[in-house]
Parts: sequence; structure tokens; C-alpha cells
Amino acid sequence: MFEERFKVRLASQKRAGLYRNPPEITKRQGKYIFLGNQKVLNFASNDYLGLGTSSVLQNKVAKNFKTYGTSSSSSRLVSGNFSAICRAEGEYAKYFGYEDALFFPSGYQANIGILTAFFDKGDTIIFDKHIHASSVKGMALSGARFMGYNHNSMKHLIKRLDAHRETETAVITESLFSMDGDFLDMEGFLKVKRQYGFLSIVDEAHALGALGEGGRGLGRSVADITVGTFGKALGLFGAFVLLPNKFKEYLFNFSSPLIYTTTLPEAHAVSAVDILEIIYKGDGLRAQLRDVSLLMRDGLKRAGLSVNGDAHIISVEIGNESRAVAVAGRLLDKGIFVLPARFPTVPVNKAILRVSMTALHTEEDVALFIDTLKEVISAVE
Repeated sequence: MFEERFKVRLASQKRAGLYRNPPEITKRQGKYIFLGNQKVLNFASNDYLGLGTSSVLQNKVAKNFKTYGTSSSSSRLVSGNFSAICRAEGEYAKYFGYEDALFFPSGYQANIGILTAFFDKGDTIIFDKHIHASSVKGMALSGARFMGYNHNSMKHLIKRLDAHRETETAVITESLFSMDGDFLDMEGFLKVKRQYGFLSIVDEAHALGALGEGGRGLGRSVADITVGTFGKALGLFGAFVLLPNKFKEYLFNFSSPLIYTTTLPEAHAVSAVDILEIIYKGDGLRAQLRDVSLLMRDGLKRAGLSVNGDAHIISVEIGNESRAVAVAGRLLDKGIFVLPARFPTVPVNKAILRVSMTALHTEEDVALFIDTLKEVISAVE
């Protein structure tokens, strides 16, 4: 019975152009990946500063794992609360301007961990409709009442807040949206927050390390709680949450995804502190990322394409899901890898190519991408 159900659903996915079948990557080399023997220029990586393949960081991490071992071998609340982890969390809180911090094994787990712990029946959560799927899942599991507001619309957010003045309310958004690539309306959001006094949770997964002074992101002026990740600009793995005082203590006692999982190893925490030094000194990498991203955005617009994005995430509107897959497939045939983002990641018939820029990309890479994309789009009209 289960097998037949799976078969039917997979067939339906294929007919709708929503079937996922990621290629097997045999090797990674800077801005390139290898699919078997085919060397492909990668525009689908979140390694925004190129640290994920940096020999400098690799050597530091290798040394740390040799020194501290490969596993914590315990949950955080049993025998995994190592002083190295506590010190690292303190360093992250200090660097990013918060009172406390807490590391999680993944960003998905972090979002579920904080939302299910902090919110309950009787609370209200209002969220930007373009937030990450993990936040949506966390809200659903929390038991709180939750509702979306139109993407980046402060007018619609105010309407939602006015309708729910009688309950404890939180608002969830992102500082740099992961698919659209646009910035949160910081000035408008801050004005609304000052007026209504809600608790704000800002996902800065795609901004920390890559944007802001010293890579400190964009959202500190509007965020009570910030969710960050090591797996993007910081070039490692896992995630962290930046918190007000006492919130960490509460999570230790009530966050099931934290309590009942093996914590990240000591070597990870020591490596995370090493990364802070790299990020602090990373103005040159951030400038390269900014410049090459601007070059790509302007070039795509001059090519007559419908483009969104304010920084290093650029979305090229395609529309039909099957067409987006076809365009991405033709690009891959020509040695360029890019993600065709489709429903449910984006709305139905709003498929995009999500172009992810890194500091490893060059002006020549941008020209190649634009020229090849124009050729491919003309061929699949």
C-alpha cells in the first residue's frame, strides 16, 4: 500500500515539473563542482565568501579535530556541555552584539528548536510569507496561532498586528530573503516594532558573514533574536541563535530539539572561533562578493531578463516549473550549474533560477553565465 502511494505521488511530481533528482557530485574545487568527469561552474552554492573550500580554514579545522576529537558523544544536557562550546557561544554573542548565543546542529533544527520552545497555545506569530520552510514547520509544531503577511509589506503587517492586539505576539522575518534575494525593509520594520512592541525573530542565515560591518549582518537594530548558520558564508556546518539574557537558560530546559540530540563537538566550537577572526578580516572578500553580484544583476537586467535581488542572491523569473527545469538542464549541458527553484519553495507558476554568487566568481564567469543563459532561454521559448 505504501509503495503504491509513493509511486503515484512521484508520478504526479514528474507531471507537474516538481520532481527532484539532484545530480551526484563527485568533487568540489572552489567555484567548480564535478559531475563525474564533467567540470561545472557552480552558481548554486551558499559558500558566499569561499571559505568552504579555503585551505586556510581547512587546516585550522583539521588541527582542531585532531586535538579535540571527532564527536561530543553526548547531548548538551548530559555530558556534552563542554567549556570550549560555552566559550565559543560567548564569543559569538559578543561579536554580533547580543547577550548570549546557543549552537545547534543545523539551521532547520535551530528554527524548530526556538519556535517550539518559546511559543504555545494562546500566542500569536505573524510571519513574512517568504520565510524559510523550517520556520513554518516550527510554528506549526508550536501550537501557537500563526498567520502570514504579504512579503515585505509593512502595511499588511500592521493590519495583522491591529487584529491581534489582545495576545502575546511575535513577528518572524529574514534580513536577506533566501529566494527573492531582497532585503527586509529595515526602516519600516523598525518603525512598526517601536509602535507595537512585538518580539522579533530575524533569520540572518544568508547575511551573517557576508554583509554588514565586519560581516555582522543587517538586522541587529530590529532583532530581539537572530538565527545564523555556519553552513553558508562561514564555511563550516551547524547553526547558532543569538539571544537576549535568560533565553538560553529557557531553551536548555524546554527546547526538545536541543535536549534530545548529540551536540556539536568541541572541535567545531574551536573552529567557529577561528572563523570569527577570518570574518572580521574579510572586508576584501565581502567587497569582491558585492562587486561581482552587482555586475551579475546589472548584466541580467541589460539582457532584458526579469531579475530580483539586492545582494548576492539573484532570482531570475522563469514562471512555468517545467520550463525552469529545462533551462537549468540546458545550462548544465553547457557547464553551468544553477538551481531551478520551484513550488513549494516558491509559489506555483513562479519558478525562478536562483543565482547564488560567491567571492570566488569573476567578471569572466558573469559574462559566461549571462551569454549562455540568453542563448538557452531563446532555445526553450
